[in-house]
Amino acid sequence: MSTYLLEIGTEELPADLAESVISQLELNVNNDLNSSQIKFSEIRVTTTPRRIALTIEGISPFSEDNISEQKGPPFSQAFHDGKPTKAAIGFAKRYNLSPEKLEIRETPKGTFVFAKLIEKGKPVESLLADYLPGWISKIQGRRFMRWGKGDFRFSRPIRWIVSLIDSEVLPFRISGCDPKIQISNISRPHRLYGSTLEIKNAKTYFEQLQDVGVIVDRNSRLSSINNLVLNHETNKKGKPDLTEALVKELTDLVESPLLVTGSFDESFLDLPPEVLSTVMKVHQRYIPLYKENVEFDPLSLDSRDILLPNFLCISNGLSSAKDNIILGNEKVLKARFSDASFFIKSDLLIKSSSRINKLKDVTFAEGLGSLYGRVSRIEWLAKLLTSKLKFDQEDIKKSVKVAHFSKHDLVSSMVDEFPELQGIIGSKYLLHEGESRDVCLGVLEHYKPKGTADSLPSNNLGNAVSLAERFELLFSIYAKGERPSGSSDPYALRRAANGILLILWNKDWQLNINEIQNESLIYWQQLFPSLPFDITSLSSELKEFFRQRMISLLEEKEIDFDIIQAIAGETTSTSKLLDDPTDVYFRASLLMEMRKNNILNLLQAVVTRASKLATKSSITENVVDPSGFVDKSLFEKACESEMFNVLEKLKPLAINGDRVKYKLLADGLVSSAEILAKFFDGEGSVMVMTDEINLRNNRLNLLTILRNQSLKLADFSKLT
Repeated sequence: MSTYLLEIGTEELPADLAESVISQLELNVNNDLNSSQIKFSEIRVTTTPRRIALTIEGISPFSEDNISEQKGPPFSQAFHDGKPTKAAIGFAKRYNLSPEKLEIRETPKGTFVFAKLIEKGKPVESLLADYLPGWISKIQGRRFMRWGKGDFRFSRPIRWIVSLIDSEVLPFRISGCDPKIQISNISRPHRLYGSTLEIKNAKTYFEQLQDVGVIVDRNSRLSSINNLVLNHETNKKGKPDLTEALVKELTDLVESPLLVTGSFDESFLDLPPEVLSTVMKVHQRYIPLYKENVEFDPLSLDSRDILLPNFLCISNGLSSAKDNIILGNEKVLKARFSDASFFIKSDLLIKSSSRINKLKDVTFAEGLGSLYGRVSRIEWLAKLLTSKLKFDQEDIKKSVKVAHFSKHDLVSSMVDEFPELQGIIGSKYLLHEGESRDVCLGVLEHYKPKGTADSLPSNNLGNAVSLAERFELLFSIYAKGERPSGSSDPYALRRAANGILLILWNKDWQLNINEIQNESLIYWQQLFPSLPFDITSLSSELKEFFRQRMISLLEEKEIDFDIIQAIAGETTSTSKLLDDPTDVYFRASLLMEMRKNNILNLLQAVVTRASKLATKSSITENVVDPSGFVDKSLFEKACESEMFNVLEKLKPLAINGDRVKYKLLADGLVSSAEILAKFFDGEGSVMVMTDEINLRNNRLNLLTILRNQSLKLADFSKLT
């Protein structure tokens, strides 16, 4: 068995391409090898900043033989006295066989002759040569480019390709590259180790590259970086801030990790920790060092009690050049910190309230005015939402103030240079000016959650303004006429709707989104008379959009799909869902808990039996009170009275259900199982579909109201 090696050598690849390339190439190679019946033991794909490497271990020299068979004429027509007839001879000739090679088999329709066809396997070299150009051209990613005069597109210009089966070069051709790429066994070492490297054998590829400063295996580099950082002596003084995202990025920026340490002037610790951390991690890819056992204050104005004046750096250089590497990195960091210090000092010369007027000069979106106008709409929504949520007057005023200052730092020098600090730096400027801490925290956290895995705002002000900002975005962009479609969602509207639902669920806030939409869209129509939108149709679109986000989030919360359909599926109106989205989440969680406790199946059995006959009743689904619909004078059996008593008992639980009532309603329905069984079966049962029309309707009404009461929990017909 052989080993095949493909190395695609490029100029420095973007760090965010690596994981995508690995999964794409593994999938395409695996599919093609299997479809061609090529046996192999392992596919291995890895990357460095300058190369994409594929190895196929244990690959067979030939693909598997393809065996098939064709059914021929009946045996009685193919052979006579043991000799082949013209029918057998002609059938065998069609498949280049002699009549003696035909096989005789019994089938359900009699005895027939069969031709067994064997297509010999093809040489793996020729199959791979056909597949290789496609494997390379199918790799996709963002911002792919052309180079030279060619029309071939790739993430970065391809400069060399190694293609080997063991020690033999396997040639193939990629058209459209300029200059033409030579397929050979010549690779490149680490940039500081020389210009070329002859790969002697595909089996020795990783070892040869290791000897010239390249750790080809991505997982090995990642582990090496983790070990270098976590075992470094500086850890005795501080805790390295090596996040998962940063270690992955560093892995894809170096071919041979070298850890160096650096320091900066302690005077820079007067800057906020987020400023120092952002410069180090995001802009320079350094690793900050935090002091041990420090309680981090998100509104802290300086870093003296939080960060050490040191940092770690993963370099791609030689250990002999450590001193120069340290000096160079310290020099760059000093310049970046000095810039940040200057920007903060410049910003602090201007009051935050004065900065807000500058938002008038920044366009929010075409047709929607400036950021100043957007902030005004967020303020209006913050007041509306906090009133609906019954905040006290003081917190309503504070929420509006948070909304007022929510975007002021977008026109600050700091955010202009470091966009990652929006919200963060604005809250610190406000605290510096003497604003209350809870307002500052609200400004800081109103951007949360940035995704379903992100934390939520920690105080009510931040949560309220976060809701307001997301509602404003949805209403404005929908009114403008744009919608998310497929993978395209440039305004992150899905994330906005997700954030609204997550906050409501987390805070257990009961908010009628229908009311918010109706009042807001009327206001929006007054604000934007030139935008041609119809309130009714726009509201309907938004409601359906919220339903889809609700279903998606419930799936992420690991709610069973049939329960989601029973709670939020198409049989439930969007208006009902949005009357109280938190109610939806509670009922879904309740049914999941009941399923885990093996109670849901009992409840389902009760409701399903009643629901099958309820479809024959003329009573609408909103009727949960048997009074006026069930005539007790028509009862003939005790089971009818017992059923009526169950409905009377459940009636107050089914009207304006709340969290306590839902559980009691579910328990009441489960406990009625025996009474329902008596209603249908046994000596004391009744014939529901009797010929006597009044009796029949009376009994159907009993069952229909039981079904209607259960609908307050879910549509049980959707449960599997």
